This record gives sequence, C-alpha cells and structure tokens, in this order.
Amino acid sequence: MTDKQNLKHSSKIKNAIKGKVILVTGGTGSFGNAVTSRLLDLNPKRIIIFSRDEKKQHDMRNLYSSPLLKFIIGDVRDKESVSKAMDGVDYIFHAAALKQVPTCEFFPLEAIKTNVLGAHNVVTSAIEHKVKTLVILSTDKAVYPINAMGISKALMEKVMIADARNIGEEKNQFTTLCGTRYGNVLFTRGSVLPFFIEMMKKGESLPLTNGQMTRFLLPLPYSVDLVLYAMTHGNNGDMYVRKAPAATVETLAQAMCKIFDYKKGYKEVGVRAGEKMHETLISEEEMIRAEDQGDYFRIPPESQGLEYQKYFNIGKKIQAQNLEPYTSGNTKRLDVEETIKILLTLPEIQNELGTIQKNQAVKSALDSLLQVNNITSQETFVSGEIKTFHRNHRNLSKTNVGARSRI
Repeated sequence: MTDKQNLKHSSKIKNAIKGKVILVTGGTGSFGNAVTSRLLDLNPKRIIIFSRDEKKQHDMRNLYSSPLLKFIIGDVRDKESVSKAMDGVDYIFHAAALKQVPTCEFFPLEAIKTNVLGAHNVVTSAIEHKVKTLVILSTDKAVYPINAMGISKALMEKVMIADARNIGEEKNQFTTLCGTRYGNVLFTRGSVLPFFIEMMKKGESLPLTNGQMTRFLLPLPYSVDLVLYAMTHGNNGDMYVRKAPAATVETLAQAMCKIFDYKKGYKEVGVRAGEKMHETLISEEEMIRAEDQGDYFRIPPESQGLEYQKYFNIGKKIQAQNLEPYTSGNTKRLDVEETIKILLTLPEIQNELGTIQKNQAVKSALDSLLQVNNITSQETFVSGEIKTFHRNHRNLSKTNVGARSRI
C-alpha cells in the first residue's frame, strides 16, 4: 500500500471500531492479546474475550486492567455459551481453534469438534444475532491439507463460505462472513522460535526437521493488520491472504544462532508426520480468481450459488497459463541477514536479548567482585605475613640483646 492508501485504510478501521462491541473467540491466545492491544487504542465500546481458560483470562485482566474488557468463560463447542456472548456484538474475530499439528493428528475428532463444529456454532450465532461482520482465522495448512489440523481448518473455511452463500441467497443485509489465511506467525505460542530459545537455555543443539523446508514468516502485528483489513473490506465468502516472505528452516536456525551468539548450532532430526516441505497460502485453482490488492490477495468464493445443477453441468472457461500456487517455496526467499532483521523487530526476541545482557552484566559484576575480594584477601594475607615477619624480627632482636647482656 502507498502512504495515502495506508492513511485511508487506518482511518476506515478507526471509524469502524469506534464505539463498537468486538468479540474475540479464543481471545486469550497470541492473536487475541495482539488484537486487544490494538483495539484498545481505537476507542471501542467494549471488547469481549471469550475462552475456556480462566487462568489466561485472569492474567490478561491483570495485564490490561481496562474497564473496556469483558471476560466470558465458554467453549465454542457449546452453542448456548457462544450465543450468550453475542448480545450487542458488532464484529467477531474467530480465533478459537486447536492449532497444533501433533495434537490434531492424535485426536482428529477433537479437531473436528472445535475447528469445524465450533466454527459453525459461531457462524450461525453471528447470523442469528445480526452481527455486522465475522472474520474467521484460517491457516496455510488448510490448502492442499495433509494433516488433521489442516483438513479441519479447510472444512471450517467451507462452512463459512457455504453459510455466506446461504445468507446471500436469502438477501440477508445484516451479516458479512469472510475469512483470513496466514502462515507461520512469529513467536506465537507453540511456534518454533520459543522452542529454539528453550533449547538454547538447556544448552542443546537446535533440532531441524529438514534444512530445506520453507515456512512463511509473518510478524504478529501483520496478522492483526490482515484481520482488520478483511473486516473493513470483506464481502460474503471472501478469503484474504497477506503477502509474506519465507525462509528455510536452516536459515531460521542460523539467524537465531547468530542473534544469540549460540555455539551449539543445530542438527536435522527428520520430517515429522503431517508436515510439508513447503506451505501453500493460495492454491493454483484459487489463483485463477484471486485478486491482487497490493499487500493482500482477495479470494472471492466460487459463484455457483445454491443451484446445485450448476455444479454438475455448468463450468467456466479460464486462462490457466503460467498459473502456480502461492507457496513458501516460490514467494520472496529471505537470506540469513534478512531473517535476522525481521527477528530483531520482535519484542520477544528483544526481551530475551535484554535478559541475556542483564545476566551477563550480573555475571561480570560478580566476577569483578570476586576478583576484588580475591585481591583484598591476598593483600590481607601479605600484610599479615609482613606484620608477622616484623614481629618475629623484633622478638629475635630482643632475644639477641638479652643474650649479649648475659655474656
């Protein structure tokens, strides 16, 4: 975006949020905290944090200490608890999900209950309560999915798009349903960077699945920007993607080792079940209808409507030459120095560096103190030896004088 476009976009967001009620499902997570921090500066009427984790709600309440925040314990799997949180809500950011690939691989039905049926509860409740806009948060793993988490997120997208199609056919003028899709958000809970730092603190080599594996790198504020962009620009059924650079996993590990001057390095441990070499944000099929909007892609829904016969008998001629999916393998590839620049913008990395510097300063001070104490002890010892020598010398002199007098 140009500076003029950014200014216009920021003004549009401020006007949209001012005096409004926003509901964030899964609001105690990384995204929930980031979007809450941003929204509090935009003069909303209220921000409702909906989640099932009372400890995280307690911590978040103490962190922000704002009368604009309202906390509701509930679970998206339970439509009644979702509906109770909807009264008076203008906008919803649906972030509640099971997001860990291994967890969903071991418990796929739980992923379906939260990521698909839970999302459906949020969507239908939003429509019933005439919420202005609902934005669902999806992932690159939903495109060409090979694991349970990605499959459940792909189904979540399909649920949203189907319901958006239905309300469009019903001429619903109240609610807009749209979504966002983004890749690896840096330093969110469960992501690789906190894991790397944990390994460093233990003094262990950083484990890499495969050095040539690539991942999109997106700072958390950019994911908030994407969701707010979708909220203010989205039409029913739209999906939005933020353009992002990527790096190999090896480049990411090298960058972390350089930033923290870590000498133990890294080692390859092999690709885990359910992992891809490259992630995809937009499929080749979606690129046919995707619109480039500068920093973002808009992916409108397929337009067959509710007429099922069109799905069987009516197609659309397309120009598919030179089309390819938008992946972490063909987007801008960052080298080590470029990756370091991005990582150093993260507050969490700065905090870890600050902690290390403080620890080094404390260690240096202690070493200096010990050195001073050691010198003082040595001086005390030498002084004592000298005093002892002089005392012995005086005693010896007295003895000699006495002996001579006796002679």
